Amino acid sequence: MSETSEKRLEKVRFMNMCMIQDGRGNVLALDKVNDSYTGTTFPGGHVEPGELFFQSMIREVWEETGLTIENPEFRGLYHWHKDGVHHVITLYRAYTFCGELESSEEGRVYWISLEELKAKKLASGMEYVLEMMESETIKECYVRREADRYVGTVHGN
Repeated sequence: MSETSEKRLEKVRFMNMCMIQDGRGNVLALDKVNDSYTGTTFPGGHVEPGELFFQSMIREVWEETGLTIENPEFRGLYHWHKDGVHHVITLYRAYTFCGELESSEEGRVYWISLEELKAKKLASGMEYVLEMMESETIKECYVRREADRYVGTVHGN
């Protein structure tokens, strides 16, 4: 590998998150616990080596909720750099699912209206995730640390 190619390499951690809607105005919320990332969020997790992004999304939702989603719709990318690693979350939205809702060690899962969700103590960055999930044009958000808070920059098409 050339020195120029070597300089272009960076460590990347791929993750995913899915907003599941029930067709009655509710979304599936996860009150995340036992992690450095806590608060109300959507189901999701890490992409395993060699795993396709959409397959990892289906697996993570099943592990955290007991539901099997079908045809998750890609919504965009949410990413940031921390400790020399580029963290990238692929965002999905799903309307079709089957199974019995069941909480996991990740936290309690439950149906809640989108408006009620927005009023809860959300996990860090969820305001940007929600903006992307609700927008038909915003497809990317990059988050950076400024002073004592995180600030996101969104990009559309």
